[in-house]
Amino acid sequence: MTGAPDFVGVGAARCGTTWWFRQITGHPEVFFDSNIHAKEIHFFNGMRDFQRLPDHYADLYAQHFPRPPDAGRIGEWTPRYMLDSWVMRQLHQVAPAARILLMLRDPVARYASGYERLMARERKAGGSQLPERVVELEVLRGFYLRQVRRVLETFPRESVLILQYERCCLDFEGQLDRTWEFLGVETGFRPPSSAGNLPRAQGHHSFLHNRRGQKLAEAYSEDAARLAEVAPEIDLSLWPSAADLA
Repeated sequence: MTGAPDFVGVGAARCGTTWWFRQITGHPEVFFDSNIHAKEIHFFNGMRDFQRLPDHYADLYAQHFPRPPDAGRIGEWTPRYMLDSWVMRQLHQVAPAARILLMLRDPVARYASGYERLMARERKAGGSQLPERVVELEVLRGFYLRQVRRVLETFPRESVLILQYERCCLDFEGQLDRTWEFLGVETGFRPPSSAGNLPRAQGHHSFLHNRRGQKLAEAYSEDAARLAEVAPEIDLSLWPSAADLA
């Protein structure tokens, strides 16, 4: 049996989405089998030229979500979805009833995390410097306002959950129950994977003290301030790069 996903995470990269997806798939009312399912599907990559997807694409997408008839909620989380301008309308076409999740992080810390990961890959491949277009894309990912607006203009506000990485670290159980309620599953459940060390809310913020980090903070400041107006769930006081805007 296949069908459209019940929930889809759409962003953002290097914001703790893998960590949070792991919590979600640990819930007994969520169905996930690592042998047949994947966290990230990237179904809409390369579909920019489609103004409207052919009708059979809904079935193609649904094939990524096999489950038995009595299975619980099912979904995926591809962090790039909200970055690409065409994806939200296409996602709405193939999964109009899906619950949409997104997780945001201090944009400068997000950039630092993404840059470090890409540089590690580059060095492993024998390189020493990232192409400028790759660096520019990492910067672009932290301008959240336009991305969030695309989501909210496409799906009903009540079908969108905006999470903040720092709040999930500092108020893990509260934000977990907020997620359970949004997904329509039993609140109060704590996955076994939630035990032990939680991610650090303030990771990568030392980057703010160098010239690159300070320039990025300035570049992101207006976008962050306007984002907080559109998404009041975002507490700018938890973002060192934007704390003075709170």
